Amino acid sequence: MGRKLKEPSNLSDPEAEETSNHNETRAEKKKKKHRNKHKEEDQLGPKRKLEEIAPQEENSDSTKKKKKHKKSKEKKEQESENNEEPKRNGDMEESKSTDAVVLVTGKDANEAKYKPLDSFAESKLPSEILQCCENFQRPSPIQSRAWPFLLDGRDFIGIAKTGSGKTLAFGIPAINQVLNKRKGKFSRGRYPLCLVLAPTRELAQQISDVLFEAGKPCGVESVCLYGGTSKGPQISSLKSGVDIVIGTPGRLKDLIEMGLCCLNEVSFAVLDEADRMLDMGFEPEVRYILGQTCSARQMVMFSATWPLSVHQLAQEFMDPNPVKVVVGSEDLAANHDVMQIVEVLDDRSRDGRLVALLEKYHKSKGNRVLVFVLYKMEATRVENMLQRGGWKVCSIHGDKAQNQRTQALSLFKQGSCPLMIATDVAARGLDIPDVEVVINYSFPLTTEDYVHRIGRTGRAGKKGVAHTFFTHHNKGLAGELVNVLREAGQNVPSDLLKFGTHVKKKESKLYGAHFREISADAPKAKKITFADSDDED
Repeated sequence: MGRKLKEPSNLSDPEAEETSNHNETRAEKKKKKHRNKHKEEDQLGPKRKLEEIAPQEENSDSTKKKKKHKKSKEKKEQESENNEEPKRNGDMEESKSTDAVVLVTGKDANEAKYKPLDSFAESKLPSEILQCCENFQRPSPIQSRAWPFLLDGRDFIGIAKTGSGKTLAFGIPAINQVLNKRKGKFSRGRYPLCLVLAPTRELAQQISDVLFEAGKPCGVESVCLYGGTSKGPQISSLKSGVDIVIGTPGRLKDLIEMGLCCLNEVSFAVLDEADRMLDMGFEPEVRYILGQTCSARQMVMFSATWPLSVHQLAQEFMDPNPVKVVVGSEDLAANHDVMQIVEVLDDRSRDGRLVALLEKYHKSKGNRVLVFVLYKMEATRVENMLQRGGWKVCSIHGDKAQNQRTQALSLFKQGSCPLMIATDVAARGLDIPDVEVVINYSFPLTTEDYVHRIGRTGRAGKKGVAHTFFTHHNKGLAGELVNVLREAGQNVPSDLLKFGTHVKKKESKLYGAHFREISADAPKAKKITFADSDDED
């Protein structure tokens, strides 16, 4: 029917239609009227068939009006159903607290009881627990989504950008669990109930500071365990009794093996920056430490990406169907509040160009500038070079003692020394306020780390600048960098395009974008046996 009633192509052209009208015969007009009638019937489709139930009323004016109203009502209802379908399925929706897109997956993850929180009061938590949130108007998107699941005891995977309030997203439920387990009874020498693992000393200390302040009104005590410093004070705190242990894998494993830290009662375990932890080679320590915790524990993972190694760890230590919440996107994307400037130059030009940029951004304005390098020795060399040039500069890297690293970070945060050289130990997780400029003296080993580095600026709605040196040694990452720049609407230099825009398919542990998650109810793989034709008679 569709082919017979198709309009001639020239009727879609106004000029052709006007010409044909003058030359139309009476028969042609009759045919055209017949075609238009059937075309209208085709457009009405199933709704027309429904209306033909009462043909005797077709000529009634009131009936025609009713039909018209009915069509309009049905159309609106259909559009409403189409608009509501994604929310009903819980696939993707807009967070009420911000415009961030939230993806939620997992068994029963979209039940009414897990509705995202619009206010802190909706959590129904005691006022002393929420005292640390007084300076915030409402929960951040990751907090709004995480708390209903975590307070209900669900295993949880959270993926959100840095600076999104992840620490309190797991910290508040951890404190609440301690209070519920202790029931107000505190005794000296008590074992910890909650564990938080972090990849670096700086991130562990930052988490400890947040949880210490949050737990103070409730009487919940925590200890931070990390290497590069004396074990004495840490051991003393453990013997006095703590509720929450925050630590790095190496030091925590040492204290467990020494019999000084017992995790048998830990029923709430968190891996923060899980992907980074495994990238740094801590997988054996992480598995060992988690093996010391209570078998009936609640498991929480926060990760910027979701590579295969982290997925396998989650499968081993989590429920078969954990809840997974992604705020924003799992795809690699830079902060759009950061202006990205990329320069292609040779190695020998970098020192002079760095000094020129510091003259522009730092000397006269006194802006807080963070300079990233790739290796520890490079950090020392660049620091010494700048100091010889009369610049006041501090640095943070793995070869420095922990007290030196803590002091440098403190001076930089306070603004006493607003110029700091750092390796990637400062690229992720750290909350350093008011960094106006990031300079990548050396491009990192992965584009992922580049995104985290430049994310140190442009935080909390402020604008920032990221200036990056790109050399021929980095040409293998040119395609990925071009994609990041284009996604953020940034200028792509022609010199960078000369390296090509090809992006290699990644299957390494550093990248999880090409790994396809397999649901728990997926069919099992079938073993296929091939007969050897040489053995057949």
